[in-house]
Amino acid sequence: MGFAQKQQIPAEPRLVGTVIPVGALRGEQSVGAGEFADLPAFGELCKNMGLGLIQLLPVNDTGYDSSPYSALSSCALHPLYLRLQDLPEAAAEPSFAEKVEAQLGTFFRDEPRFPYYKLLRAKMELLWKLYQAHEGNIADKAKPGGSLAAWIHENPWVKEYAVYRRLKEANGEKSWKEWESYQKVTAADIQALWQDPALWGQHLFWVWVQEALDTQFRKAATALKALGIILEGDIPILMNEDSCDVWAHPEYFHRDLAAGAPPDMYSPLGQNWGFPIYNWQAQAKDGYMWWKNRLKVAEKYYRAYRIDHVLGFFRIWASRREDTSAILGRFVPAVPLTGKDLSSLGFDAGRIRWVSQPHIPTEEVWNSLRTGGLAAAALAAEAKQVFTLALDQIGQEDLWLFKERIKGEKDIEALNLHPAAKAYLLAAWDNRIFLEYAKGRYSPVWYYRNSRAYASLSKEEQQNLEALLEQNRQASEQMWERQGKKLLTVLKESSAMLPCAEDLGAVPDCVPRVLTKLKILGLRVIRWSRRWDELGEPYLPLTEYPPLSVCTPAVHDSSTLREWWETEADQKQFAAFIGEPSLSSRYNPSTAKIILTKIAGAASQFRVFQIQDLLHLSPRWYAPDPARERINVPGTVDDFNWTYRLPASITEIGEDQNLVRAVRELSEVAPAAKPPKPHKGKNQ
Repeated sequence: MGFAQKQQIPAEPRLVGTVIPVGALRGEQSVGAGEFADLPAFGELCKNMGLGLIQLLPVNDTGYDSSPYSALSSCALHPLYLRLQDLPEAAAEPSFAEKVEAQLGTFFRDEPRFPYYKLLRAKMELLWKLYQAHEGNIADKAKPGGSLAAWIHENPWVKEYAVYRRLKEANGEKSWKEWESYQKVTAADIQALWQDPALWGQHLFWVWVQEALDTQFRKAATALKALGIILEGDIPILMNEDSCDVWAHPEYFHRDLAAGAPPDMYSPLGQNWGFPIYNWQAQAKDGYMWWKNRLKVAEKYYRAYRIDHVLGFFRIWASRREDTSAILGRFVPAVPLTGKDLSSLGFDAGRIRWVSQPHIPTEEVWNSLRTGGLAAAALAAEAKQVFTLALDQIGQEDLWLFKERIKGEKDIEALNLHPAAKAYLLAAWDNRIFLEYAKGRYSPVWYYRNSRAYASLSKEEQQNLEALLEQNRQASEQMWERQGKKLLTVLKESSAMLPCAEDLGAVPDCVPRVLTKLKILGLRVIRWSRRWDELGEPYLPLTEYPPLSVCTPAVHDSSTLREWWETEADQKQFAAFIGEPSLSSRYNPSTAKIILTKIAGAASQFRVFQIQDLLHLSPRWYAPDPARERINVPGTVDDFNWTYRLPASITEIGEDQNLVRAVRELSEVAPAAKPPKPHKGKNQ
């Protein structure tokens, strides 16, 4: 059946579900981290609890980076989730199960969180040894007519992946940008490497691993379907720059820009994720086959999928590679301001420079050094260093511009300057109204109203500027709506999976319109679903959530509901919001039951809870420190993130009948009725 002919699956009933990373599962045979083969047992537990949906975090291969959103491949699965004991080659070795226990189970089974790097390294070593012991038989299956050859034919992406993984390993796991050779390749180069007899055995290893992962994951997905449970996947919108896809298909990406998110109350400098943005024009030339193939692979396992950062299909916040933060980013695409536009405001060349480049007063440089605690004798030398390395004076004025060779924050950070001076220059770098990102093309800086240049404008000039920016914003939003509708239509028509959009962040008005038109479920995170423009920022009533949505109290990047309640929430406001003003200030199973029951009554089609939030319905599963139950803490990189594990085995948790009963009651909660509208009499 062609992509355009596929029909959407019928609308699903209202369901309560749970979110869990595969690695968090504790099966009877898994060691250290959960595996695909643990999903059927978890599905049985969910069925007993009345849950109808299991949502997974991404399961793509990320190499030795623990973040599931930093994939090395858009199609390849993560070897961490492979059950070694279930491999056909393992069955041929009676002692292999003992090897797994001795080399993995003994060290990793009882860890509260799994040591990602050590566990993956140990698992890969066992896999290599098993492969080498059976390489001959595996190679026979890869010959014409063999089962592995047929699998390669059905999954052609694996050729690029195997070549890439072999080269990455040969280069000490470095990014392809640091390889000694093959940094730039053509399709012919990759094919030649794939067909090289001397390299065939190494390439075949990665094929063998992927075929085994595919087999085990499809088997688990089939078991969940038989249980009547919807398995929902998570498809990250972006690809790691160090990925097979960016390496093999650079034409699909703009590598000169890094995707992220604009500044907000949580990230005042914005978020710079470092991932390249898509070249949608290039992808359109072949009908977006890269995306269609990606969905085709996902469809083997999932009945629904989460579209990560759906805003990126409308427009993406993009920063230049010369910057480390995202404060000088811009939306792509967007209607630019031109030199002609600025001239229409009455700005000549000198004023255009004034509004588009930071102007630094001499005295501010000296003041930054004085506040840095420098001794008087060192002030002059340090100031001279700043003026020599970083700045050029404007004539004889007490104003300076950054030197032309300084293109971004990375250049400032590389200067040999006193930390106080460097901090001042970094703060001054965004002190402008516009960024000239290409010759004669300008975008407004996020904090432009705080700039020196904006304060110098007359009221009339500010009003004229704001009117021009609003005109461009409206024109840009029309562009975003056209692009988002086009791209999401391609996704929706390319797969029978039910799409669920993660539409968090600064959402333009066009996004909910397009999602509603295409019948794509949006996301409502209760703590952030508020009327932000009203006094007191009241919560949006749960009865007003659109039926075409997924409702949840927490996500993988946030605190759990328990931690939020105890350390972050305005308890009185939230308790009043759900109609329980006497709710306990300490989180306990009774508190959890009240809050979760209220959430389960939301009007959303899916009400989905992190597994940690459901476990809090029983006193047996409370960690001493709620912060230890988090999956990820954004803005941090350490061994804690992405390594959450269930506090006990699936079997042991299933024996907690109080928990099973409490979760089942949630699944039976009917949607709360909307309060009747006030009746207006004749005199009202």
